Formats: sequence, structure tokens, C-alpha cells
Amino acid sequence: MHVQWADESVALGGRQSSENYLNIPKLIDAAKRSGAACVHPGYGFLSEDTRFALSCAEAKLKFIGPTVENLQLAGDKLDAKKSMRSAGLSVIPGSDVAIAKLADASALAREYGYPVILKAAAGGGGRGMRVCNDEATINEEFPVAQAEARAAFGDGKIYMEKFIPRGRHVEVQVLGDGKGGAVHLGERNCSVQRRHQKLIEESPSPGIDAALRENICAAALQGVKHIGYLNAGTMEFLLDQSGNFYFMEINARIQVEHPVTEMVTGVDLIKEQFKIAMGEPLVPQDAIHSKGWAIECRINAEDPDMNFLPCPGVIETLFLPDGPGVRVDTHIHAGYEIPIYYDTLLAKLIVHAKTRHEAVAKMSRCLDEFIISPTSTTISFHKKVLRDADFIEGRYDTDFVSRYLEVEQDEDD
Repeated sequence: MHVQWADESVALGGRQSSENYLNIPKLIDAAKRSGAACVHPGYGFLSEDTRFALSCAEAKLKFIGPTVENLQLAGDKLDAKKSMRSAGLSVIPGSDVAIAKLADASALAREYGYPVILKAAAGGGGRGMRVCNDEATINEEFPVAQAEARAAFGDGKIYMEKFIPRGRHVEVQVLGDGKGGAVHLGERNCSVQRRHQKLIEESPSPGIDAALRENICAAALQGVKHIGYLNAGTMEFLLDQSGNFYFMEINARIQVEHPVTEMVTGVDLIKEQFKIAMGEPLVPQDAIHSKGWAIECRINAEDPDMNFLPCPGVIETLFLPDGPGVRVDTHIHAGYEIPIYYDTLLAKLIVHAKTRHEAVAKMSRCLDEFIISPTSTTISFHKKVLRDADFIEGRYDTDFVSRYLEVEQDEDD
């Protein structure tokens, strides 16, 4: 619908992403044909691709995002860890170089002690990640992780970290001016995940006191100032059960969950990206204040009762929830055909309220009102999670969904 409403659009053609949204020459040509002066890369496809940023520069198009140097550093997780370690941040214990051979992976795992986690050096989003609890598992998962990393990012480099069980995934939204100046807009908790893919995000984070929040945000600023970061980005951390936090990675782009930060701070992050790209100063740190609580649920075209099987098809009936403090970011409409070629994300439902208790209640109401028919979606899954006692009390971590699904399966059996 947004294409139909646009003043001008350019057809890229093709169905596979390799034929359109990952096709750099086509995108540059579309920008030139439209007379665009700049390109906003969004949060998927080529948003962190150094080749795309360089192509924009060569075409004299302003890339509304980090510098090529920022992208190169963030794109290699090992280099990013080394840089943050030199900046004085704590990083998760792990390998300093890529691991090419299974024998080396097994030896390192014995040195660190199980469990360990394998990660793709060239990417994120959960692809190439494998948790290994013993040698038999690492023998099985190492070649799979390599193959998945190669398929997803064109680079099969794998590194290893000590796995921190029951950790909490907390990230800090930052803006940088590229000259060593930076501000933060608070943190988000993204621990409700399935296969390392985020499902629910909220800001601020439950279970974090003011002192820890201040320390983790200060560490994030310390890191981005160290590398002269430009534009919007996210510093991602893992908190252990003792309250220690470790740097994981830099997301050198705007993120899917940025609306929760916008709801609590009132700062339009996309607008700030444009302002930074235009050379305007950063919004002052003392002008950024968090108010209330925001929660986001990602609505995917997947069937939770069928192991989250993707569900393409035509949306016949659509009703979006509404009201004060309710926001729905979506591209779908009645009659929209869900393609099989792209990510299953259909919509982001975000709510804002004075307290977390009120935000949970508002989100539950909105999920009840949200109708997407006849396709199956994750709305039903989110309804159940929001009724879970551990979620309601904020007692959840990155293992929450796997434990929840195991309990649900046992009850069904």
C-alpha cells in the first residue's frame, strides 16, 4: 500500500531478493532514476553491507548510516570484540581468531569448558549460531554452523564464545556524530527469543536497577566514542545472573525494535538519522528523557502450533488495534499476498503506558483485537507469553522461550 500511495516508485523486478533488494546495481539505478540525493538502507538486506555503502558514495548518493569503516568493523564480530576490549569494555571470553577446523574447535571448547556457542564472524540475526553442550554436539554442529554462515553471509568464518546460560540480552540505542561525540537513548531488553531471533522487546529493561542501567549505557558510549561511530547504532550486551555484563556486538543500523525507544523517549530515530547525515548536531544528552514503558511484539506469518512453520497466502481480513499509546508498523492490507521469498515479519505492534504492568495489559488487549485472517500468525503465541507468570514479573532470559515451549509441549502430551 505504501508503494501505491508514493508519489513515485521504481520497479526492481524479480521475486528472489538476489534479483531485487540485494541487487546493488538495480538499487543504485533506481535511486538515480528517481533523482534521489540520499539512500536510507533500512534494517535488512544491504543495511550493513560495505559494498552498498561504497556504491552509494561512488554514485554521489548520501548513505544515511554509519561510515564504511564503522560497517567494516561491526561486520566482523572478531574485530569488533578486539576494538571494544581495547576501549575497556568487558567481552565474553572466546576465540580471538576465526576457527577453520573442527579439531581446533574441539580443543578450544575443552579449554573454555562446555557449554560453548559457535557464531558467524561475518553476520548476526542468529544465523550460524549453535550452542554445544559436549564434544558430540560440537562435532555435529560445527560444519552446520560453517555452512549456514557461508550461505547467509558469503563467509563461513566461525568463532567461539563461552556460553552464558540464563543470560539476558540487553542493548543500548546510540547516536554518533562520527567525530567522537555520542549520546544514548536508554536500553532495551530483547531476551524473548526463539533460535536467536527476537520476538518481544521492551524498554526499559525489567530486573535492571538504576546503577546497572547507568553503567551499561556508559559502557555503550565508551565503545562508540572509541571508534568514532556515525549515525544510529546499537551496542548489544549479555548480562549474566550475577549482574555482570559483556559486550556482544555492534548493530551498525537502525533496528526492527527501534519503536520501543521512540515511544519512551519521544525521539524520532529515523528523523535523527537524516539530521545526522545532513551534518546537524546530535540531540543533547540532557534533552533525552525516558518516560513510561514500551513493549513491542513482532507479528510473523508463522504457525506456533506447527513449530512456527511459515504461512504464506492472501490476507482476506485485517483489523489493526488502535487507541492512545498504540502503534502498528506494517506494510500489509486486506488482499495482500504474503510472499514465500522474504522474511515472515508482517507487523510490529508497539504499546506505551505509564508502568510495565499497564503496558502488559494494554498489549494483551491489543493482541486480542488484532485480526489477520485466514493466515496463521504468532499473535496467539504472544497472547500466551503475556499471560505467563515469569514474563509478567519480568523474570525471563534468553532461554525463556525454549523452556516455555517445552512446558507447553509436555502439557499437550
